[in-house]
Amino acid sequence: MAKIRVMLVDDHQVIRKGLRFILEDDGEIEVVGEASTGEEAVKLASKHKPDIILMDLSLPGIDGITAIKKIKELNPRQLILTLTMHEDPVFLEKVLNAGGDGFVLKRAADIELLSAIKAVYRGEVYIDIGLQRHLVNKAIGITKCPDENEELDNLTGRENEVLRLVALGYSNMEIANSLCISIKTVENHKTKIKEKLGTNSRSKLVLYAKKSGLV
Repeated sequence: MAKIRVMLVDDHQVIRKGLRFILEDDGEIEVVGEASTGEEAVKLASKHKPDIILMDLSLPGIDGITAIKKIKELNPRQLILTLTMHEDPVFLEKVLNAGGDGFVLKRAADIELLSAIKAVYRGEVYIDIGLQRHLVNKAIGITKCPDENEELDNLTGRENEVLRLVALGYSNMEIANSLCISIKTVENHKTKIKEKLGTNSRSKLVLYAKKSGLV
């Protein structure tokens, strides 16, 4: 059975090395090329002709969005899956408008990345589960934010504590020391809070905390 041929595009060599290990360890995927800039990605896409390009958005030179547009202009059938740290729905819409075929976050578990690649290879559009709600709401015409008090009610007691300290300007280390938990646990709580409140903006998190009376 032929393997899925993937080209990696990321400006960090360590990340590309880690991705190569994860993908090739799966047994069904083969990494056929690597690029560290948007310009290089456009050039190597024509050279390697991969099944899928795994594209970061934050690249030196032309960014990932522009690279997607240029590659799609040269080969509209080229499959491109974005792998990024940007959780803002604005970036998702830019990727889709540029012709991208999927959007997965770097914090995704290994198995989710593998599933995303295989889904795109099958001709599906893969969207990180945390951002699917945004697309559904937009499709059915829901443009206003959910009731803030209702969203805050969904936070656990510990998440409310973390949100309060974030709003007060505490660093992850200070929050960890204050609550006697690890920095990793703080990061996990912050990720859950952002998902539940539907925002990656610190200013909006502070606003939520103030309106809820946490600060």
